[in-house]
Amino acid sequence: MTGDDTPPEPGTLVPVLIAGAGPTGVTAATLLARHGVRSLTVDPHHDVYPRPRAVHLDDEVARILQRLGVAEEFAAISRPVPGMRLVDGALRTIAEFRRDRIGGVNGWPQANLFDQPELEWLLRSNLRRHPLAELRGGTEVVRIEQVAHGRPAPVRVLLRDLASGSTYTVWTHALLGCDGANSTTRRAVGARMLDLRFEERWLVVDVRHAGRLSDWDGVQQVCDPHRAATYMRVGEDRHRWEFRMRPREAEADLTAPDALSRLLAPWTRDVPWERLHLLRHAEYTFRAQVADRWRRGRVFILGDAAHLTPPFIGQGLGAGLRDAANLAWKLALVLGEGADERLLDTYQAERRHHVTRMIRLAVTVGFAMTGGQDRAASLRRLLLAGACRVPGLTDAALRTTSPRLPAGPLVRRPRVGGCRDLAGTLVPQPWLTVDGRRRRLDELLGESFAVLGDGPVHPALASLARRLGAPVIDVSAGPQARWMRRAGVGAVLVRPDRVVMATAPVPPRRGRPGAEIVRDAATWLPLLPADRTRPAPSPVPRHAYAHPDPT
Repeated sequence: MTGDDTPPEPGTLVPVLIAGAGPTGVTAATLLARHGVRSLTVDPHHDVYPRPRAVHLDDEVARILQRLGVAEEFAAISRPVPGMRLVDGALRTIAEFRRDRIGGVNGWPQANLFDQPELEWLLRSNLRRHPLAELRGGTEVVRIEQVAHGRPAPVRVLLRDLASGSTYTVWTHALLGCDGANSTTRRAVGARMLDLRFEERWLVVDVRHAGRLSDWDGVQQVCDPHRAATYMRVGEDRHRWEFRMRPREAEADLTAPDALSRLLAPWTRDVPWERLHLLRHAEYTFRAQVADRWRRGRVFILGDAAHLTPPFIGQGLGAGLRDAANLAWKLALVLGEGADERLLDTYQAERRHHVTRMIRLAVTVGFAMTGGQDRAASLRRLLLAGACRVPGLTDAALRTTSPRLPAGPLVRRPRVGGCRDLAGTLVPQPWLTVDGRRRRLDELLGESFAVLGDGPVHPALASLARRLGAPVIDVSAGPQARWMRRAGVGAVLVRPDRVVMATAPVPPRRGRPGAEIVRDAATWLPLLPADRTRPAPSPVPRHAYAHPDPT
């Protein structure tokens, strides 16, 4: 990045510029719009990438889709996964982990298979409902400069219209780089990708066929040291295989018709080849990498620009949506309501820690299911078969709960005994009955902070909630109370991204919970807007966008 003292040119300021209109970028734009922040998203392509890629999202990420307003539509195009079966090269079962209950504590199926282009079309269609968000295709980022005029410094971005070849400049309060593994924004941030020591080449094959190809309708993981593989029925007529490639093996070696037919034969031997419609095949190199820095000034990286993960626990796409959900509300408070710039420091601190743990878990799971040769593979088979008989292990293997966020300004560990530490985890989302209507909890929380109480809360906490613009919800008569009582918690402060920020223990008899949260507030309250009880100022003034002109 370079700097000068030139002030922003009038008429060319974009409150937030988002580079990349994949799921992460569109999610960020939608969340910002819901918080009242205008954005412009640019992408070299005019339409979504038509080939299927990611196929899995968990129930935690489904809650993000719920906040976008598309969860019900996503449920209509996705298929819940009933479990996972580990098989050998001949598809004989080694171990089976079956979900007896599809729904989870987040109010949605714990694992969902889908076609990524369908999800992207859904997200883009939903974005068009928000007048504060503009999507401009056929446009690429050429250069990013953060100048030294004022604090915080604005960002100057040179864009190119690919149809005409002309370039033009926009200024922005914040640039979100959702521009993928070869990110231009990451280079502007000065970040390096740190290697977490995993790299394998895999062949991905997608086929359309109207019938079922297996008696098991969940995911099949082939634990074969000679050819590890994964099979899943993604939709009613969509099937996905992933095969680990051997050293010096080329994609062409595996995708010639006879070779590909042999690869798929364990599943398709009774189906004539001409009845299978090959959608695509592609070689991917799965890596485990995390950027060493995610921000410079008002330039941020999200999604594949910040991290790459092997697919073994299905968290690649979801990690990018988690990035957007973590950053959007913080950026909205800073840009729209004058929150402290230090609030944005928590983005990297929280997300980098979380995604690194998830990637390491994916590497570990991948090796447990596919690594090792000969004796190691035989031992693994014995261990996995025995594992199914261990009480509670099946539930643990299928649990989708992700790691908690680390302690920090917005994740407050309890300082007193008597309650379990819930801070940094997602608050469960049960169904609640309100005024005779069944509603999910997140519908009541809105876009703000919220306080949940197992009965009336301490007056000081109620006052703090008013300052935060947070609803106070008495959950003592609902299923949420069981979660709180098991943890010995009487009150919970929830962030806009549904993460538990702080808890207070059940007070002595006839007391009201929450005083502990208020006493700790002096450490984090200065990061937030001074008082949200008053009407918030206009988020960010609307500015005309620059139009292409030759330079």
